[in-house]
Amino acid sequence: MTTDKLSNPQLFKGIALFTPGGDLIYCLDFSKQGRWHVNLCVALQEILDLPEPPHFLIPCYTATIDHWLDPRTQTIQTFAEAYPAVIRHQAFLNAVFNTRDLVWQTAPWQEGLCDRMVMASYRSAFPQLWEDHDLVVRLDPGNSTPQYQPPIINQPAAVNTQGYVLRLFVAGHSKTNERMLKNLHQLLERSLGSPYTLKVIDVLTHPEQAEIDQVSATPTLVKIWPHPIRRIVGDLDNVDKMLQMLGAKKL
Repeated sequence: MTTDKLSNPQLFKGIALFTPGGDLIYCLDFSKQGRWHVNLCVALQEILDLPEPPHFLIPCYTATIDHWLDPRTQTIQTFAEAYPAVIRHQAFLNAVFNTRDLVWQTAPWQEGLCDRMVMASYRSAFPQLWEDHDLVVRLDPGNSTPQYQPPIINQPAAVNTQGYVLRLFVAGHSKTNERMLKNLHQLLERSLGSPYTLKVIDVLTHPEQAEIDQVSATPTLVKIWPHPIRRIVGDLDNVDKMLQMLGAKKL
């Protein structure tokens, strides 16, 4: 639990739903009235072409955050928790929900409901959920259509595909990396006119992916789609250089 003094606080409830493969769909509900767990499952079914909404992911692969105002002290209080299967993504969650270096609490793993053997039994019927699609989607309140269409990376360049696919390669977890991810997320939200996905890859745990994308130093941002493939190594604070690489408009 954290508290902040704010003159004009922005209160919200945030819900994030991960897949076993590491994809993410999330929402920010400023009215705090939506049943967003169900909505996220329905949207995930549409995006990945699943046979039915993957309700079995709830709550095992979820993270929730509540940003609320204490009427007695007029302070913002934040409660955030994530289940053990996704607690490792808390730096990414902080970037998505703009909560700086907030430490997320680990929700108790519910035996029976979140039994690993039970979850694995769904794999044959929902193989898409165990694949990594570089998917990061925000589902906005009042809009049942997900703000993303998965780009087909290997299709001919003449086909008009909307959306960006970006990969950020880092080495380990640090405050510097968290700050960089937050700044990058804010830049992309402000400057890109199309939906995008941003996948963060730790080269210490996934060296094979760094080799595939020909990454030899960190941090490196790679624009996979749209073609041509572009990359920036090191200086991700150079806004003009970033926008030029992305083909986006200046702020």
